[in-house]
Amino acid sequence: MRTETTAYTPPITTKLPAVGTTIFSVMSALAAEKNAVNLGQGFPDFNCDARLVQAVTSAMERGLNQYPPMPGVPALRDAVAGKIAAMYGHRYGAADEITITAGATQAIITAILAVVRPGDEVIVLDPCYDSYVPNIDLAGGTAVRVPLTPGTFRPDFDRIAAAIGPKTRAIIVNSPHNPSATVWTQGEMLHLQELLAPTDVLLISDEVYEHMVFDGERHQSAARFPGLAARAFIISSFGKTYHVTGWKVGYVAAPAPLTAEFRKVHQFNVFTVNTPMQHGLAAYMADAAPYLELPAFYQRKRDLFREGLATTRLRLLPSQGSYFQCVDISTVSDLSESDFCLWLTGEIGVAAIPLSAFYPDGFDQRVVRFCFAKKDETLHSALERLRRL
Repeated sequence: MRTETTAYTPPITTKLPAVGTTIFSVMSALAAEKNAVNLGQGFPDFNCDARLVQAVTSAMERGLNQYPPMPGVPALRDAVAGKIAAMYGHRYGAADEITITAGATQAIITAILAVVRPGDEVIVLDPCYDSYVPNIDLAGGTAVRVPLTPGTFRPDFDRIAAAIGPKTRAIIVNSPHNPSATVWTQGEMLHLQELLAPTDVLLISDEVYEHMVFDGERHQSAARFPGLAARAFIISSFGKTYHVTGWKVGYVAAPAPLTAEFRKVHQFNVFTVNTPMQHGLAAYMADAAPYLELPAFYQRKRDLFREGLATTRLRLLPSQGSYFQCVDISTVSDLSESDFCLWLTGEIGVAAIPLSAFYPDGFDQRVVRFCFAKKDETLHSALERLRRL
């Protein structure tokens, strides 16, 4: 029998019963244990531009270390608005339509919490980034999962249309796509615009890999399409663009009425974002070259990695954007995707991520994902090991 002096932790009922440790943490830990080349979790193993570090250091030394304005440092919001206008032709108001966030993941949950009520439905396209559905659950909404076409990972607009109903509050779209590395076309974005036009469905457009589109193609931001921009939260990431994923700084662009609701939640779940990093990023963005040159930077790494993979027994899938490369393992192994990744890490010494981890039912297509945002020597080391397959 418990007494008044007994140490006691009251039980709680989890809000996320289906959530455990993410596959990214599991595979990174296993890669470290096995001394494997980690091509699983999506982060660079090289340094950012020294000028960016100097810009942040300068901000610190100038005493810019206290709270910034809640929606973000004005100079950085101005820079973001200018970049979007120059690249996509849509001018957002820096004062009331751009918000600086603690990374894209915080931006996504904040957008969902701002607009999704208990009983609302949110369409997600599987396979999808693993934060989407738990965010919807936390908001009291219901995720309606619509698969992208297996094998090609293109949107199936008939199935998306069938999923839209009176309870649909939003749809989440991600292009360039994690994990498949596909990129939505202009035609697909126009189709989405037409589909949503007669509805009140909001769009959450996850565009964190916007500057990683290859082979001369253009990123089709929702900002390019007036009918989408008018109903969209557009989310991007300085961490992905400038090789500083650990800084956790991103932004959201949205029409003023949507931004007003977004900021109501933002001010209570994070309030503000690291001040000197915002000032440093604002100064660094005065030069557009780093993000304008990013497609060529990552295409060279993609091509190096694909050329090496072509000498293995793995079958290459297209990599149109992002810094991911998917491969078909069916000619190499009879193992499931998850078991193959465990075996590959332990026996071959290369960590990858199974695509089944991005599906609610563990749908297995015999496809795994590598990240090529790595030093050339890291990629060469991984390729040397993969040739042993």
